[in-house]
Amino acid sequence: MKYVTIEDIARIAGVSVNTVSRALNNKPNVREETKKKILKIAEELGYVKNIAASSLRKKISKTIGVILEDSSNPFYAEVLKGIEYAARKQGYQLMLMNTERVYENEEKAIFAFLQRRVDGLIIAPVQTEDDDIKKLVRMNFPVVILGRHFEGTKVDEIHSDEVKGGYLATKHLLERGKKMPIMINSYLFRSAARMRLEGYKKALAEYGIRFDENMVITTDIDVEDGYEALLEAVKNKITFDSVFCYNDMMAFGVIKALEELKFEIPKDVAVVGYDDIVFSSYINPPLTTVRIKKFEMGYEAFTMLMNKITGKRKRAKRKILDVELIVRESA
Repeated sequence: MKYVTIEDIARIAGVSVNTVSRALNNKPNVREETKKKILKIAEELGYVKNIAASSLRKKISKTIGVILEDSSNPFYAEVLKGIEYAARKQGYQLMLMNTERVYENEEKAIFAFLQRRVDGLIIAPVQTEDDDIKKLVRMNFPVVILGRHFEGTKVDEIHSDEVKGGYLATKHLLERGKKMPIMINSYLFRSAARMRLEGYKKALAEYGIRFDENMVITTDIDVEDGYEALLEAVKNKITFDSVFCYNDMMAFGVIKALEELKFEIPKDVAVVGYDDIVFSSYINPPLTTVRIKKFEMGYEAFTMLMNKITGKRKRAKRKILDVELIVRESA
């Protein structure tokens, strides 16, 4: 494919390249009749402005890179909507890459975006390592960390009040008379997993229940992981009357496993999820869950990034969004 250039338009219109450039950019000193002729030729030829060339001249791309674990996850899909909405208002475009929760993919994605000279990055990091994030901080490159917290690293972050979320979920189960809640958690290299576990422990202590590490099952964060974790708990003869899941996706798997094992929800086993993704109110039974402000998280992440890009703020900022418990029929 050969893109149409302003030289092509100038040749057909019988004018100089500078005249075409001024007409296309709505600059003065071009006769109205000439401008209309140039714009008509440009439209007929299918001219598209070379933003890349313009970005090189202005040293700003009006593009940001977004690096997520998995954009097909309904949680990230809703966060992404918030980022896109905010970006559109500022005339920015997004470039998206997924890491599939692999640190090496995260490193490659960052490098690829830097090569493309994006103005800034929003990253939902894997967190098995943090060398790539520290490098961006040393470079003073505009970056916002999404949904995670890095101890000891001065970087812009936005995440939910995970301790409160874990506490609300567990407290709700205890208030409903459930005395043996297990937690199906994610790996503890994730800050969210550590903080939600802290909230779980806090609620247990408040109700005088001793924390038992055997009541916490650690696994990955998809539907099948929740399903397998629940079966594992039953196989290992762990006595429980309720389940607090790291996220709603895992809770869906837990509910499926409980139904197959003929447990009645919530009478025999109550289930609480986390995130309140769009499907949570539609499954059977509708899922009780901790609601995260997903759209707002995305919107605010972009706003924080723009403040760094434009130089409005120099120091690193950590923003924590409130959460709330949404009670439905599973607990």
